[in-house]
Parts: sequence; structure tokens; C-alpha cells
Amino acid sequence: MIRDEAKNKIIFALDVDSLKAVDSWAEKLSGKVGMFKVGKELFTTAGPAAVEAVKQHGGQVFLDLKYHDIPNTVAQAMLAAGRLGVKLANLHALGGPEMMEKAASEVRKQFSDAERPRLLAVTILTSSTQETLKAVGIEHPVEQMVVRLAKLAKESGMDGVVASPLEIEAIRAACGPDFLIVTPGVRPSFAAADDQKRIMTPLEAVKAGADYLVIGRPIAKAADPVQAVELIVDEMTAGV
Repeated sequence: MIRDEAKNKIIFALDVDSLKAVDSWAEKLSGKVGMFKVGKELFTTAGPAAVEAVKQHGGQVFLDLKYHDIPNTVAQAMLAAGRLGVKLANLHALGGPEMMEKAASEVRKQFSDAERPRLLAVTILTSSTQETLKAVGIEHPVEQMVVRLAKLAKESGMDGVVASPLEIEAIRAACGPDFLIVTPGVRPSFAAADDQKRIMTPLEAVKAGADYLVIGRPIAKAADPVQAVELIVDEMTAGV
């Protein structure tokens, strides 16, 4: 794998609460990473302006709002995401097939293939364990549940899933080579695990078949964030 290809797999998590911080990170890392993740905290604070700020610095956006609502509401939210010009947007696979199908259908009707956001379904959060699932009444093993939801997402018109790196190979086997897999829970060898439970290194995740790696704190907390990105790229390219 060449360095540019590795760099483009990195999605930097903008876990910040101000547009000033967005501007700072987007200016610093645009061209160094493939995409920026705008999540719930930032979007609740700054709204669409956060997406626009990233785009003004030449960055692309993964809008990570994990929609889960009635089908029409989620479809309209995905259309709004498309109008913002984001590259990736997601919803919860646990919302079911009707919700996913409605969102996929409406987005494909309103946007050309080149312009539309790629739609991802969240399977099981990387902070969840078997005990977490049991507490909410899901008795299936985590990996079995993840693959089941990934297959349902594909059948419902999703372009891919967000899933733990530990389930990448199983999802790839079940859903094929063209199904996008975006993986949080990636921690380079120099970083702490923090609150992620099911994790891998960047190299392990890429070897397993991940298309994109969501990485936040290992870059944001580094003394030199640009150098941290370079070290991650080094890890990704070293053994591939």
C-alpha cells in the first residue's frame, strides 16, 4: 500500500465543541488525512456550519449522527446530509429494514451516484460488550449480531457499515469486497485504548479489510498531531 492510499483511509474524529477548533484542526490536517468526522457533540453545538468549515479547508466529511427514527424522518435527515455535501452519513441498523430502505431509496432518487453521500449502517457500537447486549435483551453473540445487521444493511441498500475492527473479516466474507467497512476502535501501537473495548492497530485493521479507520484521540492528544498521523501511516504501510 502506498502512503497516499493509507492516508486517505484515515478519518480524523473532530471531537470538539467549537467552530474555532474545527478551523484549527481542518487547517492543520487537511491533506494529511482522508476525511473528518463530525459527530453529535460538534453538530449539536455548531450545526451545518461545522461541515462547511471543514469543506472550506478542502476536507471531506463523515457525518456521524447515527440516525434512528421512523423511516420518513431518517430519510429526510439523510437528504439533508446529502445537501450539505458530506461524503459519508450513517444510521443505526437496529432501526430495521424499512427505515434503511426508505433512506437509501430517497437518497438515490434525489442525487446522482457521483454526488450522493455513501450511506452506512452502525452495527454494534465498539464500546459495547456481550454484557451490554444482554442488558438490552439481545442474547446473540456480538460477532453474530454484527454480521446479521451487516447483511440486513446490504440487503436494505446501504453502501456499508460502521463496525468494530474485530468483525471486519466476518463482514467482508458475508457482504463481499465492495461493501464499505468503516472502523472505529482503532488504536495505533503508541496510543492508549481509552474507552474502546474491541480494538485493533491500524495495520491489523487494514489487513483485515477495513476501508476507513476512524481515529481521534491518538492524533488529537499527540504532542505533534501531524507527526502522529505520519506514524499511523507508517504502521499501515509497514506490513502491507
